Amino acid sequence: VLAYSGGLDTSVILVWLVQKGFEVICFCANVGQGEEDYEAVKKKALGCGASKIHIEDLRSEFVTDFIFPAVKCNAIYESRYLLGTSIARPCIAKAQVKVAQMEEFGTKDKQFVTNILIVAKVATVWSKI
Repeated sequence: VLAYSGGLDTSVILVWLVQKGFEVICFCANVGQGEEDYEAVKKKALGCGASKIHIEDLRSEFVTDFIFPAVKCNAIYESRYLLGTSIARPCIAKAQVKVAQMEEFGTKDKQFVTNILIVAKVATVWSKI
């Protein structure tokens, strides 16, 4: 399950993985990052070779479980920047792992990306803080 934005980097890795013989399921998350054409993202992922794509609306969970706690603890970088992107990653990873579990990724092929497991554990810990 590939975290997919529809941008150049994730589209290139998607094509490369497909060319290497992997079945790739894409995952895209809406955490309120602005006007995004998710239908175009879906079309591009499928056009690049993804077998399917899951697009999840995580805005509510992101705000209640991640933004509110970050604001409460004054999570600001260099005394001036809110940590929006870095705070979103555990929220996205948590949902991505749920998709992987739903797709039975890992049980079917006996493979699971170790980095995803590590990020999922971090996301679980972060969401409990």
